Amino acid sequence: MESQIKIGISSCVLGENVRFDSGHKISKFVTKELAPYLEFVPVCPEVGSGMTVPRPTIRLISDEERIALVETKDQTQDHTEQMVRYSKQKVAELEREQLRGYIVCAKSPTCGMERVKVYKKHGAENDGVGLYTKELMEAMPWLPVEEDGRLNDPILKENFITRVYTLDDFYNSMGTEPTRGKIVAFHSRYKLTLMAHHPESYKELGKLVANIADYDIDEFFHLYRVGLMQAVAHRASRKNNSNVLMHLQGYFKRDLDSPAKQELRRVIDDYRVGLLPLLAPLTLIKHYLAAHPEPYLEQQAFLEPYPQELRLRYGL
Repeated sequence: MESQIKIGISSCVLGENVRFDSGHKISKFVTKELAPYLEFVPVCPEVGSGMTVPRPTIRLISDEERIALVETKDQTQDHTEQMVRYSKQKVAELEREQLRGYIVCAKSPTCGMERVKVYKKHGAENDGVGLYTKELMEAMPWLPVEEDGRLNDPILKENFITRVYTLDDFYNSMGTEPTRGKIVAFHSRYKLTLMAHHPESYKELGKLVANIADYDIDEFFHLYRVGLMQAVAHRASRKNNSNVLMHLQGYFKRDLDSPAKQELRRVIDDYRVGLLPLLAPLTLIKHYLAAHPEPYLEQQAFLEPYPQELRLRYGL
């Protein structure tokens, strides 16, 4: 299947032999399940910045003044400057490509997203961020970034893919240039998604969109993109999803007879207490929606945030 959904990825996670020991860290989820839907842009900052394969191991050290990237066995071999320079140049290049997401290699002193080991005078602490990924996240605070290992968790996996498809939909909806009308229409389709992920952001973004006329359109585009993507980065809780499902249920109160209403209420309750997956009430709601069309609901991204074939809502 042809895909234009481009996401960045650490080369080793894609199976390229670029690690210090000439090895890789291939992710089966990435190469088997995601490959049909996404187009990968592989980057190895270590090789990109001029290091060899194989190469001496490197680590992050902190001397209060700064974080440095040095060779483990010879700390006079300092790669910080060349890594930061490469990272800035590469990230600027990737920003122009409008990536929809990024999968990085966990624990790496260049690619790790969190809990990277930093060696300090009094010992090591897992409180660092890889130098390249730090640059990436600071330059593109809206970009969905996730680590390879965390994608084995069904909830984190589903959240990451939701964010990737949300950003893709946002860019596609804007076309060649953003307009106020396009952003208002997009926001309308994402109201239930925002309610499920972060009710506070739903209210804040609603106020922001209500005042869209007060902003320069490019300024608004940047503000809304960051607000949207930070909101969806909050994982949709069972409680919030249940509230959205009850909101959806309200649209059918005139159309359904008493047994059908009761069945829908029971299925939502069973999901709320953990007896059923999210897919169960959603399937029932889609069934009723097909029988009783409702244009506002039919366009809600919440009902189908990504291709069903990914089967991500089975475990939620």
